[in-house]
Amino acid sequence: MANGNRGSRDPHRRRLKRLRQDTMGDPQGARNGRKADAVVDCGWGRLIFGHTFGRAEDLVNALRAEGPDRRDIAFYVPDPQVALALAPQEIFLDPSVTFRLDFTTYRVARKRRQGFSIRRLTTRADAEAVNRIYAERGMVTVAPDFFWSHRDARTLTVLVAEDAESGEILGTVMGVDHARAFDDPERGSSLWCLAVSAKAPFAGIGESLVRRLAEQFQARGAAHMDLSVLHDNEQAIALYEKLGFRRVQVYALKRKNQINEKLFVGKAENEGLNPYAAIIVDEARRRGIGVEVFDAAAGLFRLSYGGRAVRCRESLSEFTSAVAMSICDDKRVTSRLVRAAGVAVPAQVEAGDAAANAAFLAEHGSVVVKPARGEQGTGVAAGLTTEAELAAAVARAREVCADVLIEQCFEGEDLRLIVIDYRVVAAAMRRPARIVGDGVTPVSRLIEAQSRRRAAATGGESRIPLDAETERCIAAAGYGMDSVLEAGQELTVRKTANLHTGGTIVDVTSETHPALIDAAIRAARAIEIPVTGIDLMVKSPRRAEYVFIEANERPGLANHEPQPTAERFVDLLFPLSIPASARELQWRSAT
Repeated sequence: MANGNRGSRDPHRRRLKRLRQDTMGDPQGARNGRKADAVVDCGWGRLIFGHTFGRAEDLVNALRAEGPDRRDIAFYVPDPQVALALAPQEIFLDPSVTFRLDFTTYRVARKRRQGFSIRRLTTRADAEAVNRIYAERGMVTVAPDFFWSHRDARTLTVLVAEDAESGEILGTVMGVDHARAFDDPERGSSLWCLAVSAKAPFAGIGESLVRRLAEQFQARGAAHMDLSVLHDNEQAIALYEKLGFRRVQVYALKRKNQINEKLFVGKAENEGLNPYAAIIVDEARRRGIGVEVFDAAAGLFRLSYGGRAVRCRESLSEFTSAVAMSICDDKRVTSRLVRAAGVAVPAQVEAGDAAANAAFLAEHGSVVVKPARGEQGTGVAAGLTTEAELAAAVARAREVCADVLIEQCFEGEDLRLIVIDYRVVAAAMRRPARIVGDGVTPVSRLIEAQSRRRAAATGGESRIPLDAETERCIAAAGYGMDSVLEAGQELTVRKTANLHTGGTIVDVTSETHPALIDAAIRAARAIEIPVTGIDLMVKSPRRAEYVFIEANERPGLANHEPQPTAERFVDLLFPLSIPASARELQWRSAT
């Protein structure tokens, strides 16, 4: 038996070696100087060049050496089925396809995109911004020190897209130079970790990052650039094919770990849940909490642990009373209660006849109109300065709710604070939808393109409506739907910053003024609601000036990643599910 097994393996190894020599060169490097068993640490995991390994056993052992919370990839594996046969319970065939850009046929773009620039990662702040984008996109983050220590390395190249005006990092891509990694005789290179922030206001960031990386490798003398993309990522595949990438038969292997679970177990049980429910369900399952999804479309599920079962609709649970929910539903009642608790609120009246409405407008100069009951920004109009605008906004709001409120308009920015168990877990500036001109495309088409990007980034939750309020905002700025903005010119197309109407969100948790934190907690306690999103209008998150706008009984926790909103929500529901070390740390901090 032993001799027979050994004999059956040896011919295979000889055949595997010949195949590798024919297609990829000698794996041992004896004929062409290529390094054997080549591995490159990319921070998020290791890139294992499978065609440089002489034995399938060695390749499997390299994958077994994967570090905790890392995501290694064995790429260019000539005979993946052989490695799979050696460890079928440990590794799997990655369901991705490989594309190659041949630099002999690649053509540089005729025109550079406006509004942002592409450069190398150079600072620790860049590294932290890249990690925020990774976390936002559900990717494995990298220790900032790794980026910092490798910023001058030639094997790895990390590029970032920077907003030309604000300096904010909007996207990133990583590249690997194969000649430096393992003396590749084919002079290849590869692209990894292309990610663009969901908040990015510009089109073409991903394309520009791919092009710049390709052009850098081309300038170094590389012959081609490869990349791996999930087989069902149609949007990315369309971009790569547009740039001239062609599919090649290259295979990759990965380890079966928690990070890769969705790739080897098939569709998750929470398939169909929106991002706001899925983030909670995923956190519950990580802790071993039972999950029963009984209406995915509505975001309804039940969590069970230690004899307790709690029904939830996204972040709204049985812990929120019907009274608290009714208070949030009626903005008039909410305003009165939080005012009594010492929270600053804007002047407010119920819409009456035209004369009364006009008198309130004359007193305050600029007003906001909103339905007394409603959510997701429906029927809300802000920055109204004329009687005609006010009358039209009141009429639109009455289509949502018969009772309409008119409020003093507080000039500033929209701050959303997530309060869980009467502690602020996350704070973020919510900014209205905006577009950026390119000198060619009409406003209406720019809105449609930006709306598609927002929908893709949020699972369909965020879109810019092409409605009367959008047209009013554009007209107030002196433009129409058919206008063409100059290249790089920005135009805000909604006055309100609600995410469901195309707004974006920027995390400011670490820099929020204590007075704003206190106001959010006071408001939550006044309503007696354990989980809420408190909306304030502020001059700056770093300043104390604010007015309370409203409280949301079902805030979208997924909008605030990487802040631990889902973790704190599950902590509230099931305190005993908190790991013992974390419970001890909480106890020490409380005492």
